[in-house]
Amino acid sequence: MAYFPFFMEIKGQKGVIAGGGQMALHKVEKLLPFEPELTVIAPDILPELLAKEGLTCVKRAFQDADIEGAMFVIAATKDEALNAHISRICQEKQIPVNAVDNLTNCTFLFPALIQAGKLTIGISTAGGSPQTAALLRSRIAAGLPAEIDRILDYLASLREPAKQHITNGKDRAAFLKDIASVCLEEGRIFGQEDTETLLAQYSRKDSSRFSQRIQKCEEDHVKQETQDHLLTWQSVHKPGVTLVGAGCGSYDLITLRGLQAVRRAEVLLYDDLVDERLLEHTSESCERIYVGKRKGRHSLSQEAINQLLIDYGVTGKRVVRLKGGDPYVFGRGGEEVLALQQAKIPVEVVPGVTSAVAAPSAAGIPVTHRGVAKSFHVVTGHTAGEGDQLDVNLEGLAKLEGTYIFLMGLSHLEQIVRRLEAGGASPRTPAAVVHVHADGKVEAVVGVLQDIVEKTAVYGIQTPAVIVVGETAGLGLNP
Repeated sequence: MAYFPFFMEIKGQKGVIAGGGQMALHKVEKLLPFEPELTVIAPDILPELLAKEGLTCVKRAFQDADIEGAMFVIAATKDEALNAHISRICQEKQIPVNAVDNLTNCTFLFPALIQAGKLTIGISTAGGSPQTAALLRSRIAAGLPAEIDRILDYLASLREPAKQHITNGKDRAAFLKDIASVCLEEGRIFGQEDTETLLAQYSRKDSSRFSQRIQKCEEDHVKQETQDHLLTWQSVHKPGVTLVGAGCGSYDLITLRGLQAVRRAEVLLYDDLVDERLLEHTSESCERIYVGKRKGRHSLSQEAINQLLIDYGVTGKRVVRLKGGDPYVFGRGGEEVLALQQAKIPVEVVPGVTSAVAAPSAAGIPVTHRGVAKSFHVVTGHTAGEGDQLDVNLEGLAKLEGTYIFLMGLSHLEQIVRRLEAGGASPRTPAAVVHVHADGKVEAVVGVLQDIVEKTAVYGIQTPAVIVVGETAGLGLNP
């Protein structure tokens, strides 16, 4: 039997919790944000409960009279017989009761809860699998905009102005639906000027046709006045480009914000080093463009990619540039941002997990470690137009303490080793070369400066690889 999810106002209402342990604490933490008058009753009460504001704690045994006047009761003691007794007397008085870990003694259940401002989402499996409810809660929460509470406050504030400015009920409903859809999709609210523009647009005669703009705008037979509405919407729906760091290796290292951007993308330009499983999160209508770049086999020049971003950026579509690692760590993200800014196209950058940290970590190598390495230095192992000579002061780097991390440097490994030793690095300094596959599989060669070149050649490590030099490379923290 399923349970109907009533949403009730409990602010200021009396609630009683019998029990002072972890289960009581768990229930209290769920309830307190809704501001009931909660009383915890138990001979022994956790310090965490005693320290909570807005909570009354009574250190004594439960008494039947404690439930008088309560809107709800929770039986959370370790005594199953006492919990059953509390359930029975509550049901006799028709007071809703929840008894922990005993479905038959409950008249209401606690859902897996998402609460953010005005938003409350409760998920229940009728006690069948609380773990499933918790997993679903996590998935739903991951898809919510970061500022959902602010968005809901904004949408609530539009209801009265919409009544005043849009007299036609269907047009008013279309306005509220459309603006809610865009706010949730883009994770933002509109400014006052843009809001007033949209209110005025929807208040015009036949503006209900505007609510169909998304489906109709690409059809050749769309009427001119609908196109006019579309232009007005696009004036507040700012075009732009989002650079997203996909992280290093497996697709699940992308950030939540990055994944949300990928899911909303109408155009996606992606790199060679991106786990293609991320592409499965795009919509079916998303235009996906491969612009893979890797040393020795560029498919497009950086200038061509910049121009593509500009060309798509002015269309008003949601454009995402998906890059391996972090866009600003030797990812040429700065060049793309400058090109877009010069073209006056709004741009946002979502950071990613850089391979400079993620690849060593995957191989059990921390880039810092107390008492071993107080700093780490990230260095490019490849610079444009350098030929065979690496234009980096490696001899000076060798005089610095800490861990040295080289990106895109596999083809220069021998030169890196030779020049670090020339700068004073000991040939016995631990070193490692790490390659992380898109599926998360890790290949690593560990040695010291004097043998790492030979070991890497024998093992056959492929690009892209991260080179780590320093004492932390020899810690071997992976089991």
